[in-house]
Amino acid sequence: MGAQPSSPKPDTTIQVIGAGLPRTGTASFSLALNILLDAPVYHGGTQATLGPPSHIQAWIDLLSRWPPHSPSDTRTIQTHLQNRLDGYAAVTDSPCNGLIPELLTLFPNAMVICTTRDPDAWVKSMATVSNAATLWFLRFVLFWLPGMRHFPAYIDVLRKQWIVLYGQPEPATREHWDRHMAYLKRTVPEDRLVFFDVKDGWEPLCKVLGRDVPGVEFPRINDGKAIEELTMKFIVKGLVRWGAVLLTAGVGVASVVYART
Repeated sequence: MGAQPSSPKPDTTIQVIGAGLPRTGTASFSLALNILLDAPVYHGGTQATLGPPSHIQAWIDLLSRWPPHSPSDTRTIQTHLQNRLDGYAAVTDSPCNGLIPELLTLFPNAMVICTTRDPDAWVKSMATVSNAATLWFLRFVLFWLPGMRHFPAYIDVLRKQWIVLYGQPEPATREHWDRHMAYLKRTVPEDRLVFFDVKDGWEPLCKVLGRDVPGVEFPRINDGKAIEELTMKFIVKGLVRWGAVLLTAGVGVASVVYART
């Protein structure tokens, strides 16, 4: 997860579709693409949680209609994707890593790059994401935060997407990983699909994109730590808002009682 949401740049279109699962270095990959393409990159987790509320609401509506059951659903899904990704050079992370056919329809010239890592290490690291995202009290705590009040509903539709693609959403298993790889090989032409481990640094990525190696170090972002810190930040912020609301309500009740007595 990146530190800040990115803003669209006029006359910019998707060149790279990031197909890697969460916890495969998608934040580092996003920043690397931002440097190489010199254009904004849409990292799904960052934009949904730190971007304008309209982003997370749009993803909820899109995923609630996916997979499409009517031409109307298909049109709505395409419209949301176009609106959200207009002005970006690449998209990474969930939910777009599970919308590859839809994205290839809209961006037929884009390269699909799947970030990878050791599958067993991925299974262990996904437990952190699941624990942070499924805390039972989030729906209550986040209620007063304009964008994040929708976060529990967003997690629900992400679960639905995972069930359709891979089976039960959690806990993440090696079977989820294998099914995602099979999904990509089934839906992406072989000459358009590239697998990339962020540990390998600039050279293989630059070779695929036909870019020179930048004169800066390859970005290294600890996704797990960022998720934990962001979760705690929102919990604290939500509790502070609840404290203010309850204090205001208490003062109001006290004023009414005092006025009557």
